Amino acid sequence: MGVGGCLALPWRCLVVLCLRLLFLVPAGVPVRSGDATFPKAMDNVTVRQGESATLRCTVDERVTRVAWLNRSTILYAGNDKWSIDNRVVILSNTKTQYSIKIHNVDIYDEGPYTCSVQTDNHPKTSRVHLIVQVPPQIVNISSDITVNEGSSVTLMCLAFGRPEPTVTWRHLSGKVRQTFVSEDEYLEITGITREQSGEYECSAVNDVAVPDVRKVKVTVNYPPYISNAKNTGASVGQKGILQCEASAVPVAEFQWFKEDTRLANGLEGVRIESKGRLSTLTFFNVSEKDYGNYTCVATNQLGNTNASIILYGPGAVHDGGNAASRVAAGLCLWATLLARLLLDF
Repeated sequence: MGVGGCLALPWRCLVVLCLRLLFLVPAGVPVRSGDATFPKAMDNVTVRQGESATLRCTVDERVTRVAWLNRSTILYAGNDKWSIDNRVVILSNTKTQYSIKIHNVDIYDEGPYTCSVQTDNHPKTSRVHLIVQVPPQIVNISSDITVNEGSSVTLMCLAFGRPEPTVTWRHLSGKVRQTFVSEDEYLEITGITREQSGEYECSAVNDVAVPDVRKVKVTVNYPPYISNAKNTGASVGQKGILQCEASAVPVAEFQWFKEDTRLANGLEGVRIESKGRLSTLTFFNVSEKDYGNYTCVATNQLGNTNASIILYGPGAVHDGGNAASRVAAGLCLWATLLARLLLDF
């Protein structure tokens, strides 16, 4: 109430002043146990945000005046409402109980509430503390991110709640789900690898309600490497297919060469098809001139790699380019023959 209201209604201001002098007890001053067995308020009241809180105070027939106060603000004096908050209503004002209810409780409602009574011209008070619990809520989280392999990454997940929620990170991709617990709501990954790419889940928990869960996608770029490239045999006049498989992020682009000549799709009876990690070189009608060594080159913005693949005909011996094994086998054979010659001498 402003100054103008007091000038217009001086008697009302006088009542307010009397009530405050009558009912208010300085903060931190406890009720003496010898004062009386009343008024007796409830123990601490705990409610979730958005729920209703009921504050009860036990009285008896000796009480002549009653009031509920929140800090220095009078909510109700008897049946008269002083609070302008329409969420606050009176529940009962009887010879045994004086209670109020606060609907749709929010954080700012938390704090001490005082039940004050007047009896035999002696004011007495009892205090109850309202505790408001807030479900966990993630209020800020990192956006999806793309980094190069070997970089350091910091993921942020800021959460709010009462009590303070615990933040947990989980790596959802891959065969093994790694769990990281971060007390400061930041997850740091030093020297990130391609295996650590994928989705990371942030979960905020405080046991007031179900956890709040959000996800961040981490993409790790790395240069191509060819994981599958095998020599292939085909008869003259038949179809022959060479395959080259390469892993890379971003996805690799493929080129095919024979000797030093780059092959073009649709020319000289060949077709080149590249989709995702796989590129194929197809010969629809193999001829003698098609036999030989081909090179598959995989390239992305971080680098390139290549592999040699041989198309050979029937009767040709190809072991996947394992020339070293053939040389070693030949040397063993010559060593055996030489040993036998020496024994004969």
